[in-house]
Amino acid sequence: METNPDGPGLMDNYASHMFTEAVQAEQAVLGVRDRFQKVYRNRFTDGFDDDTRAFISTRTSFYMATVGETGWPYIQHRGGPPGFLTLLDDDLLGFADYTGNKQLISKGNLAGNDRVSLFLMDYARKARLKIIGHATMVSAEDDPDLAARLETVGQGPVERLTTIRVVAYDWNCPKYIEPRFTEAEIETMLGPRIQELTDDNARLREQLAAKEPDK
Repeated sequence: METNPDGPGLMDNYASHMFTEAVQAEQAVLGVRDRFQKVYRNRFTDGFDDDTRAFISTRTSFYMATVGETGWPYIQHRGGPPGFLTLLDDDLLGFADYTGNKQLISKGNLAGNDRVSLFLMDYARKARLKIIGHATMVSAEDDPDLAARLETVGQGPVERLTTIRVVAYDWNCPKYIEPRFTEAEIETMLGPRIQELTDDNARLREQLAAKEPDK
């Protein structure tokens, strides 16, 4: 994969890390290597664009993969209200870690290998964002200022803080994503119509009551 002719940007080309020689060899077998080379050749960025920032700020969950000493990847789910995954800087993400099952697999993995891969999904709009970076997890007591920035009201006491220095990101195609909707999204879509039907029902009941003869 070619390098940026204008010099390094804030973030790398995602394909430069993912399209290894082995991957490119497999692409060549299917005759798609040249196509991907052209598609990703100029995908360099100086950070998240406005659409990507908005996407991140509205996520209520994501998946994070780490790699342990055995070489096996481990995927952890994280969730919270919109904004719990916070953009702290142009290339720095952060989130607070609350009381869980205390297996601490991600924390242990990061002690030996700080590389992570994030998967952010929007099932309703069939969109997915892939992010890779270097993560650091510390105790909330070690950085109270950061804990205050990342804390989410109602989630309980913050135990750990995770920051991710983003190396690269890429958008995936929407193919095969089955749309799913949260309660809030369903309320947004159907709430006005349900209220309209409720009002119509009440009005009809009043009209029928007015027509009923007095007993």
